[in-house]
Amino acid sequence: MEIDKKIIKAMPKTDLHVHLDGSVRMATLIELAKKQNVKLPASNDKDLKKILVPGLKCKNLVDYLRPFDIVLSVLQEEEALYRVAYELAEDAAAENIWYMEVRYSPILHTKKGMKLPIIIDAVLSGLRKAEKKYEIKTGVIVCGMRNISPESSITLADLAVAYKNRGVVGFDLAGTEESYPAKHHREAFYRILNNNINTTAHAGEAYGPESIHQALHYCGAHRIGHGTRLLEDGDLLNYVNDHRIPMEICLTSNIQTKVAPSYEKHPLKFYYDFGLRITINTDNRMISNTTITRELSLAAEYANLNINDLKSIIVAGFKSAFLPMREKAIMLNVVNNELEKY
Repeated sequence: MEIDKKIIKAMPKTDLHVHLDGSVRMATLIELAKKQNVKLPASNDKDLKKILVPGLKCKNLVDYLRPFDIVLSVLQEEEALYRVAYELAEDAAAENIWYMEVRYSPILHTKKGMKLPIIIDAVLSGLRKAEKKYEIKTGVIVCGMRNISPESSITLADLAVAYKNRGVVGFDLAGTEESYPAKHHREAFYRILNNNINTTAHAGEAYGPESIHQALHYCGAHRIGHGTRLLEDGDLLNYVNDHRIPMEICLTSNIQTKVAPSYEKHPLKFYYDFGLRITINTDNRMISNTTITRELSLAAEYANLNINDLKSIIVAGFKSAFLPMREKAIMLNVVNNELEKY
């Protein structure tokens, strides 16, 4: 169903699954590279976009992840992290996102010797600056990396624990799924859960439902990142539904990585009709060339959702936020009042 994008843009929204290093402005990337004397594969916006914004021609998740090395080459300095965090929140606020959880793995920003606390502080400072200027609230999700090592995930879990109630709202497991099972990182998740911190995990994106099973039952995930292949296991699907475990759906990204063959064949409609708690997210604003407004518009078009369906999904985003219950309830009350206008 086609819904006016101006209406979608005006609605209050969340983005619970957005990667910092996949959401850098192209102009900022070029400017940072010049400033840091980093050689990029192309020096102008148009040519660089062809490399970093692959559209729908990726072969798989591994192919989709390749541009990240280029982006990360300019995100090894404190000032750069501060700037891109601020600009991401600024871009989100411009489309009326009221709450956003920014995820990244600090360990990927240590190539020039930056210490992990400095990396966290830089991003938090950038986000706080944006919060003061715009009507947006943000939190940080620290990502362990499947394909680095379980030991590095433990270090990052300790970092998340140290920054609990100081801007970090959750812990995630990201990176290549195949050959890197979530259960290998369960020690990191034990530390997180023992400190009463929220967890999510990329699962069922490039690997089958057993990946989701591990995320839930070995790692105690409170939300599932993507979960596109949950459909293949009806029993697990019912478990996720019965326990109201939110799904962080990223439509365009899922088409790019070939997890879903097309927008028409994405399981979003089935999930929504079945009653799963669905949230719509960008994943990577730059690499997927998208916004929350666009993703919700695509959801409406290809899953045949009406305005009330979109409102329901938007509310599910706020319900699924890693926020204290009282704070969430206050925000939801305001959101529901605002949504009555549409």
